[in-house]
Amino acid sequence: MKTLKLTLLLLFVSFGISSCSDDDTIANDPQHGEPLEFRQELNVSYGNDTDQVFDIYLPANRTLNTKVMILVHGGGWTSGDKTDMDVFKDIMLEDLPNIAIVNINYRLADPDNQPYPMQIDDITTVVNMLKANQNDYVISNDIAFLGTSAGAHLSMLWSYAFDTANDVQMVASVVGPTNFTDPAYLENEDPLLQEVIDTFGVDTTLPYLEEISPYHQATSTSPPTILFYGGQDPLIPTSQGVDMDLKLSELGVTHQFTLYPNAGHGWVGLELLDTWTKVKAFTQTHLE
Repeated sequence: MKTLKLTLLLLFVSFGISSCSDDDTIANDPQHGEPLEFRQELNVSYGNDTDQVFDIYLPANRTLNTKVMILVHGGGWTSGDKTDMDVFKDIMLEDLPNIAIVNINYRLADPDNQPYPMQIDDITTVVNMLKANQNDYVISNDIAFLGTSAGAHLSMLWSYAFDTANDVQMVASVVGPTNFTDPAYLENEDPLLQEVIDTFGVDTTLPYLEEISPYHQATSTSPPTILFYGGQDPLIPTSQGVDMDLKLSELGVTHQFTLYPNAGHGWVGLELLDTWTKVKAFTQTHLE
């Protein structure tokens, strides 16, 4: 499992941009009629575990109509940290300045704590906490997700199966697993791919694998989805993206699908620029 912890869903990206200002000025009281200023709070606790924290970045001039993007890091459900998503956070602050950003940590799986439903429960707690503090943060209930690998899987699964209030306006998946009943997983002879299944414990029955698979949880009312995959990814079979694309098409769900034939589990250069360009446009269409 150590190999998987180090390799599963590290998104090797480099935007080559500078971080936005760390201005943490507290917003002025909207009741006084003064414009709200940029505000950030780091390591906000939403539970008793040290991993149950998030960073929140609230844009200037926000209102109760301001939408929220939740970033979910990867790491094979067993490792990773919200700092892995800083590259997305930084470019969003620059390119999508009217959207609030919530960059989350969640409890990591280990032999005594399986990822499901623990990590889904953490996302639910974060969403509920944002709603409970809506007037303080001055944000709307409209949210979106951008996740990488394991974080992309969690983002899709929560959006498709656990968004009972229909708050999710869109979800972006970068190399996210979608279907654990895929023969590419179940009939594989690759120990790395097998570890993906083993991470979820001893229950490998089809009903359980379908329960944790976004592919099997998607419906005609699933939110708009944008998908990115690498044709040479050693950890996420190409079929995970291709089949998800076909499933969303059959359901009539608004979506986009991009496969970079020569890319692996993450990419740089022109492919990375293409990814951000598409995510930005998709977000401006469905969230702003």
